Amino acid sequence: MKERIVVKIGSQILTRKDGTLDVTRMSALVDQIAELHKNDIEVILVSSGAVASGKTEIKAKTKLDSISSRQLYSAVGQVKLINRYYDLFHQHGIVCGQILATKEDFSTRRHYLNQRNCMSVMLENKVIPIVNENDTISINELMFTDNDELSGLVAAMMDCKKLIILSNIDGIFTGNPAAPGSQLLRNIDVQKDTVEVEEYIQSFKSSTGRGGMKTKYNIARKVAEEGIEVIIANGRTENILPQLIKGKNILSTRFIPSGKGTSSIKKWIAHSEGFTKGEIHINCGAKEALMGDKAVSVLPVGVTEIIGNFEADDIVRIMDETGKYIGIGRSSYSSDEVRKLIGKSNKKPVIHYDYLYIEKKL
Repeated sequence: MKERIVVKIGSQILTRKDGTLDVTRMSALVDQIAELHKNDIEVILVSSGAVASGKTEIKAKTKLDSISSRQLYSAVGQVKLINRYYDLFHQHGIVCGQILATKEDFSTRRHYLNQRNCMSVMLENKVIPIVNENDTISINELMFTDNDELSGLVAAMMDCKKLIILSNIDGIFTGNPAAPGSQLLRNIDVQKDTVEVEEYIQSFKSSTGRGGMKTKYNIARKVAEEGIEVIIANGRTENILPQLIKGKNILSTRFIPSGKGTSSIKKWIAHSEGFTKGEIHINCGAKEALMGDKAVSVLPVGVTEIIGNFEADDIVRIMDETGKYIGIGRSSYSSDEVRKLIGKSNKKPVIHYDYLYIEKKL
């Protein structure tokens, strides 16, 4: 099987300080992706830059709210962005195709599989998928945190070996990257205690992106827990992608993937927190069982409370007795049915372990 990777390029890499597209940098990255493509590596490109690109093309006649401005600028900018990508890849004799995604496209198993099939067909025909959020129709409730979240979801969905997130810094540091004494964390093992690492994460956000290093870290950790290697690196480093693929000692932060495999359904569940319809609260005994190493289902006997209204097969959050989030899963019952079963034994699981994702970082 060919090696398959996702490369995510942020707005801060693709644009100059004045917001215009940095065509020189964009061309250099396309050259690198083309090199990987010609070496039989399947690349899915998740690219930001539409909104920033559109702002330089049109001036709004009236003051716009945040959603309207994103819709206007992305509608204009995405055309400019994808045309540029098409021309650059065409120079290498490579065909690329556009996929504009919203969270709703991943909200049900059917939509999820349809999206996966689309990208699979493109890769089978040597077409490079270029994925971006469809900002023209996204609303706040259905937006990805940013394209870091989208890239993590795509990497998991497409069973990729690596996710490479290109930012404007070398990776995660022990403090402000610009401060003297801050050190780059070269490797993060997601199976070990990550509390100390989280203390280093800065709240800084780029001027063009919606996320920040905290978002990158959270997505990277979750994806690495699913067995996918994640690398955060500087997109301005010369020839960064081929060097990372060859395992060169390049400045970057690497998340060491867990050795366990994760099923396609569990990967979908793990990235479905944005689609939850309610909450199932459990007692400390049930929590202890779920946090263990064995595969355990959520049973009615361990349930203490139901919040919200949901139907059978809806995605729900799992909360402990203190109201702390510990996981997510697909309910076998409606909320009304679970309420009638609270505390009862010898009943089928409320959430079967095949449809359950437990957050091990507590």
